[in-house]
Amino acid sequence: MISLLKNEPASFIVFYGTFIDTPVLGELRIRHKTSVGVCMSESEEKGSIRFIIEDSEDPLADALAYDSQLSESDVTVIDGLSMGEAGDGSSTFFFPGFIDTHIHASQYPNAGIFGNSTLLDWLETYTFPLESSLKDLEIANVVYSKVVDRTLANGTTTASYYTTIDPESTKLMGEICSARNQRALIGKVCMDTNSPDFYIESTEECLKSCENVINYLQKDLRDPKVQPVLTPRFAPTCSEDLMKKLGALSQKYGGLHIQTHLSENDNEIRWVEELFPECDTYADVYNKFNLLTEKTVLAHCVHISPKEAKLIKTRNCGISHCPVSNSSITSGECRVRWLLDQGINVGLGTDISGGFSCSILAIARQAHLVSRHLAMRETGTEEREHVKLSMEDVLYLATMGGAKALDMGDNLGTFDIGKQFDTQLIDIESQGSNVDIFQWQKISEVMNEKNKFQPPKISHNDLLAKWFFNGDDRNILKVWVGGKLSHSDW
Repeated sequence: MISLLKNEPASFIVFYGTFIDTPVLGELRIRHKTSVGVCMSESEEKGSIRFIIEDSEDPLADALAYDSQLSESDVTVIDGLSMGEAGDGSSTFFFPGFIDTHIHASQYPNAGIFGNSTLLDWLETYTFPLESSLKDLEIANVVYSKVVDRTLANGTTTASYYTTIDPESTKLMGEICSARNQRALIGKVCMDTNSPDFYIESTEECLKSCENVINYLQKDLRDPKVQPVLTPRFAPTCSEDLMKKLGALSQKYGGLHIQTHLSENDNEIRWVEELFPECDTYADVYNKFNLLTEKTVLAHCVHISPKEAKLIKTRNCGISHCPVSNSSITSGECRVRWLLDQGINVGLGTDISGGFSCSILAIARQAHLVSRHLAMRETGTEEREHVKLSMEDVLYLATMGGAKALDMGDNLGTFDIGKQFDTQLIDIESQGSNVDIFQWQKISEVMNEKNKFQPPKISHNDLLAKWFFNGDDRNILKVWVGGKLSHSDW
């Protein structure tokens, strides 16, 4: 087996090993001894998967057979089987990069700080003062660099970021994501009403700043991995005029991504009802101003009504489920299975700093547990089982579900030909791992026939479950975005 890690960039990379993904809700796809060829030459295909060959014995030969114009020197083979602590490939696998559909980069220093707050007083006490301080670019650089490094180290290859109302620090965030090779949506926060005197902008200032950021990211930075996202913070901090003009701005630029909050907290919902009495529902406020599109992702949606769910499905919006945040500031428990039953695309969000962890794996575990709390309220056995989310379900939400929620499902979320190769190499038995695997549990281990009472072996799904429930960033050896290395633990 050839295992090369060249210093010079290769025009073609073949990743070899075990590949696990979730192309369908509730199902794992496990492919062993598989070659995945990734084009790295400067072209429209750069970073995309060009072939997938299962049961491969020679990944280099696979690449040369795929393109006869390639020479051996053009190809780098990355052997994931040989990189693990065990050295035999029994504990390593490639998994799609996580997709964080809702994260406030500017709030990272407050991660884990809540006081005894619920949403609205938490914003006033902790959030707005911190965000306003990031107008200082030196502070913004420290914060944004740290949050991008931390999310990449936790396997997040794509993130939909909120920054602040300041356009210059927002552009800086785009530069940092580009330099560190993370796929990102960058959102300058919009808020022109019901905000503190020290942290507010006029409608015209906001619109001008938005266009400043859009033009910078699209025309100056020109990194296709880093794109703008219009970000009305939430309806109470945006005037009707601003929301109307943001809807028009999205269309002016060919349909920009949009992100905002919806129905996170009971007091917030009552406030929206008072501010917009002419609208039937909270979701209807955004709909009125053309902010609900197939490129809109709505965070939380803890308390949405059937009518709102139908509207969201009709507009083909995505929803970001943020279970850690929803629990930490006592907002409520989102009915994810119910949303999925409506045919709505749901992804996961860390919601830093309402959430306290940058790890989507940790968020997925909490999504799993929150679904069980909801299930325990059901009286019928069938209903109880249906409400629960399985490990396979939440890993789907963490990857393919997030891609679909961000309207990126055609390009991200699974290992399929034509998609971008965004991945993390996991080693369950990495040095310092929190996951303990016993030798007799491995599928490949030969048991002692003399021992009548042998401990049971476990399946590949069981090994994956041990990682899911016990794993963390120590199990992530490397992270690639578009086939390019973005993080390495060794």
